[in-house]
Parts: sequence; C-alpha cells; structure tokens
Amino acid sequence: MLLQDHTHTAQDFLQEADREFAEGKTLQASAKLWGAAAHSVMAIGQQRGWQFDTHYDLKMAAERIAVEYDDPMVAGGFLAAEMFHANFYYGFMEDFQIAADRPKVRRFVECIDALTQ
Repeated sequence: MLLQDHTHTAQDFLQEADREFAEGKTLQASAKLWGAAAHSVMAIGQQRGWQFDTHYDLKMAAERIAVEYDDPMVAGGFLAAEMFHANFYYGFMEDFQIAADRPKVRRFVECIDALTQ
C-alpha cells in the first residue's frame, strides 16, 4: 500500500467505526478503531522508512512520534487504540471506557495523518 492508501484506509475505518458503534456492533467497531490507528502509523512509518510489520513496530513508531513532538497525547491515543484492539478479542470495555477512549483514537489518527501531509 502507498502512504495515501494507508491514510485513506484510516479515515474509512474511523467512519466505519462510528457507524458500527451506532448500530451496537461494539466488537467490530473496536477492530475498526484499531485498524485506523494502525494504518495511520503505517503511513508515517512508510514515509520515514521505519519498520511497521508488527504490533511492536507500530507501538515503537507511535512512541517515537510522541517523543519527537513531545506530545503525550500521541502515546495515549495509541494506547487507547490498543485497548480497542484487545476489546475486539475479549469484549471487556465498559460503555464509559468506550465513550472516553473513542475521541482519543480519533485525535491520534488525525494527528498522525496531519504529520504525513
């Protein structure tokens, strides 16, 4: 995939997650939020020549960006995305957690996407 494809996929996944949460499909929506965050990191990783093949690579890339821009919200946004990734498998997140963490993932994706422009 090209950088633009990753960015476009991330935005598509955000929209799909919103739709699926509205339909009560929490687990599927959780997977889409994770996918949006992952594709955003893949885009910046591709742009900067970083590895992004594994979950660990994605996490390290997100941490590098957080340090580079001295922005703890970036690290927190990726952590929230990881929670949604786990929620897809285990369904443990409460409604209040979902409501609090969804905007964090959206801000993360928007921040990372802006850095690739």
